[in-house]
Amino acid sequence: MIPAPEELARHYSRFRVGDRVLLTGHSHQAWPDVGFDAQVRAWQDAADLVDEKWEAAYQEADRVRATWRRLLGDDGSGEIALGANTHELVVRFLSALPLDRRPRLVTTDAEFHTIRRQLDRLGETGWVEVVKVGARPVEQVAERLAVAVNDRTAAVLVSSVYYATAEVVGGLADVAEACDRHGAELLVDSYHHLNALPFSLTEGGLRRAWVVGGGYKYCQFGEGNCFLRFPADPEARPVYTGWFSESAEMAAGHAPGQVPYGKGPARFAGATYDPVSHYRAAAVSDFFVEQGLTPEVLRSISQRQVGRLAQGVAALVGSDALPALRRGVGGVGGFLAIELGEGNGAGGTRRPDAATVRQRLRAAGIFTDHRGPLLRLGPAPYVSDRQLDDAVVALGEALAG
Repeated sequence: MIPAPEELARHYSRFRVGDRVLLTGHSHQAWPDVGFDAQVRAWQDAADLVDEKWEAAYQEADRVRATWRRLLGDDGSGEIALGANTHELVVRFLSALPLDRRPRLVTTDAEFHTIRRQLDRLGETGWVEVVKVGARPVEQVAERLAVAVNDRTAAVLVSSVYYATAEVVGGLADVAEACDRHGAELLVDSYHHLNALPFSLTEGGLRRAWVVGGGYKYCQFGEGNCFLRFPADPEARPVYTGWFSESAEMAAGHAPGQVPYGKGPARFAGATYDPVSHYRAAAVSDFFVEQGLTPEVLRSISQRQVGRLAQGVAALVGSDALPALRRGVGGVGGFLAIELGEGNGAGGTRRPDAATVRQRLRAAGIFTDHRGPLLRLGPAPYVSDRQLDDAVVALGEALAG
C-alpha cells in the first residue's frame, strides 16, 4: 500500500512539511525525524567511546554501502566507495585513468557542474581532449556518445537523468558496449536517478560501469552521503588517494617504491571524515524500508505528482513551456522543469523570468528553485495534492505579477 502524504508528513515534524509547500524534492528533500535521532546517537557514541567510536562508525558506513548496493541493483560485481561529495569521487576516478596514453574524455553538454566544471578545467590545460556531444534530442544522445568513443578515449562521463530538465537518458548499454570495444571506461552520474526511478545495473547493461551518486536529494540522507560504485579491478590506482586506503586489509609485501592500496572500497578511500552523515543515512534508509518506499513506489508517487503539476502548469503557460514532457511523464525523472525565460504570456503579455517567479513563489511560501530559464518544481512523497494545487495557483499569481 502506498502511504498517504498526510500520514508520512507526521514523520517530518522538524521540517514542518505540512505547514509549508516544499517543492524542492529534486534538490533538498526534507529529512524524517529519525535522521535527527541518529545524529544525536552519533554524538553520544563520540562522547562515550571517544577515539574508539570509529568501529561503530564503520558499521554505519557498511549499512550505507548496503543501501547503495540495493538501490543500484548491484549483484556483487562491484565495490562501493563512500565520499562526502561526488566531486571528490569523480576526481579520484579521473586520477585512476591512463590519461597519458588515452588523453580523451567524452561527455555531453548537459552534465551537472561536478563533471562539467572539472572537465572544462582539464580541457584548458591541454593535457586532455574533452569532447562534448549534444545532449538533445535525448533519444539519440547514447548513439552520439557511442560514436564519439575511439581508442584514444579514456572514459565517457554521462548522467542517466539530466539535472536541469529531468529528461531520462536511455540506451546507456550501447555506450557501455562501445567503451568495452575500445578499452574505455564508462562513468554514469545517477544522482537524479536513484530513488526517483528504479535502477538496475544488470538490466541496464552496466555491470562494468562506474556509477556516482548521493543521498542529498531523493534519498533524504542529507549532506556527506555520496558513493562511487566501481567494478572490481585490482589494477585501478587513483593518484588522488587518501591514507584511509592503507587499511588493515592491505596485502603485505608490496613492491618497493610503489604506493599500496587497500582492498575493496578502500581502493578509492579518502581520509578522516565526519561519520555523522552515515548514522543519518542508515537510519533514513531503514525508515524508507519500514514505510514501503521502494524505488518502484516512489516512482509511482512521483509520476502522479509530476503529472498533476504538469496539467495545472500547462493550463497557465501552455505545453510548449514543458519541453521535457514531449515523451510524457514516463520520459522524465522526479521533477517538472518549466521554461519561462523572456517568453510572451497569454494575450501578448510578457512573462517574468524564472528567477523572478521563484522569488515571488518563495514570498508566497512555495519553495522551488531555477536553473537559468527553467523553473523547477520537485514534489516529494510527503507533499499532498492540496499543496500541489496551491502551488499551481500561486504560480499563476506569480506569473501575473
